[in-house]
Amino acid sequence: MIELVPIGYDGGDGVVLTGYLADGSGGRPAAGVLVAHEGGGLGRHTKERALRLAGLGHIAFALDYYGEEDPPLERAMALGKALRGDRPLFRRRLEAGLDVLLAQADVDRARLAGIGYCMGGAAVIELARMGAPFAAIVGFHSGFVPGTPEENAAIGGKLLLCHGMDDPIVTAVQRDAFLAEATAAGVDWQLHLYGGVGHSFTNPDIDALSLPGFAYDEAADRRSWAAMLNLFDEVLERP
Repeated sequence: MIELVPIGYDGGDGVVLTGYLADGSGGRPAAGVLVAHEGGGLGRHTKERALRLAGLGHIAFALDYYGEEDPPLERAMALGKALRGDRPLFRRRLEAGLDVLLAQADVDRARLAGIGYCMGGAAVIELARMGAPFAAIVGFHSGFVPGTPEENAAIGGKLLLCHGMDDPIVTAVQRDAFLAEATAAGVDWQLHLYGGVGHSFTNPDIDALSLPGFAYDEAADRRSWAAMLNLFDEVLERP
């Protein structure tokens, strides 16, 4: 049985971060997948996704970029706002998480992917802009942070975005502006839009918060996961 193993690491600013490793490699070289959590913080949703990926034979690491696991909503919002306002710190913490994944002996560095939810989507895109060697980058109800044309040109992997058409947090204007920049930079991208679907549609726990425009959608969750697996089949060459 695959278990989650907590790994503490330095975020580069003295804050101890704790991520969770799920190793489904069986001791053989395997694709490595970095999993970046929602703006609500690292919790059950992200860990479950890491375990699902490990069940497919991958080595998944659910990184932490807050330094606080599953924080209360107001605290999570404050932590996210602070990081969005300090891009160098955000990047250092993301890079530290990627380094943990790359340090795993059985990770095949030629088969790497980064997937993220909400702010975590912005996180894996940021890592790709920094030159992370992702073959695949997947954002589910993904946020975006500004980037320069030069940074966007550094995105080497194939990008998949899965969004709800009725998402009030990541608007069509924001999404389309980013995709225009990605097109100009020559990024290989695809967008899947789900009608009648809002934000955080992959997270079954989101409904308990009763946030307007936030709702779990089983069909969109299933379809977006299948779209990710199709991309993985294309670029990670699963055995």
